[in-house]
This record gives sequence, C-alpha cells and structure tokens, in this order.
Amino acid sequence: MPLRDQFDEEIKTAMKQRETLRLSVLRMVKAAVKNQEIALGHALSDEEVRKVLTTLLKQRRDSVEQFQKGGRPELADKESQEIAYIEHYLPQGPSPEEIDGAINSAIQEANATSSRDIGAVMKAVMKRLDGRPVDGKLVNQKVRERLP
Repeated sequence: MPLRDQFDEEIKTAMKQRETLRLSVLRMVKAAVKNQEIALGHALSDEEVRKVLTTLLKQRRDSVEQFQKGGRPELADKESQEIAYIEHYLPQGPSPEEIDGAINSAIQEANATSSRDIGAVMKAVMKRLDGRPVDGKLVNQKVRERLP
C-alpha cells in the first residue's frame, strides 16, 4: 500500500480511537505531502514522500532543541512525540557503527587530511547513507572530530 493511502487509513483509525496527537501529526504529514505535490506538479512516489518526512523530522528535532534552550520542556516533549510518529513511516536509520564506517571510507576515498575537506567528506557520507533518515548535524560533528 502506498504511503499516501496508508496515511488516509491511519487518519480514519486515529479519528475513531480519538488519538488527538497522532491525528494531528498525520494531518500535518498529509498536508506537507500535498503541498510538495502541488509544488512539483505530480503525485509523489513513496521515495519522495519519505524525503518530505525526513524534512519534517529535521524540523521537529530543531524545534526540540530550541524549546529545550528556551525552557519549554512541555513543548519539547510534544515535538518528541511527533518525532516518534513520523519515524514510524521511515526506514530504520543507520547504526552508529554504520555511520562511523561510512565516515572512515569517505575520508579515505576523498584523501581528506584537514578541515578544508569536510565538504567533500560530508557529501560522500550522505550519499552512502541516502534513503535512510540520518541526522546531518551528528554526521558533521563526527567528521569534524576526525579531521583536525
């Protein structure tokens, strides 16, 4: 079943079970997908839907960080719950070991020796991990630790 149809079915289920947060997240996801379809002018494939979900996930993570800095733990908790619902529709993210392996091979591939090479290494790492939800900030931090 395509992800778009799955969202419709789960919206119905959430309405019947009166799950307000889940319903809110599903409606937000459906609206984001619809907006992207309008922008691109065609129905999105499951892969394109996953990219939209990854963008929403990144936005939620940034919001959690900002709410925690701003002393609003209740809003950070709400965003964290939304993250859990969105992650349900994405494939499993890479393990820390997989990320480290991708970084090591990208550094060797790019012959990276200094912080000037971070851009090339990041591009290679993200290409290796493409299609899977990965936190770019975390990857960038790990690359910076390895390149003086």
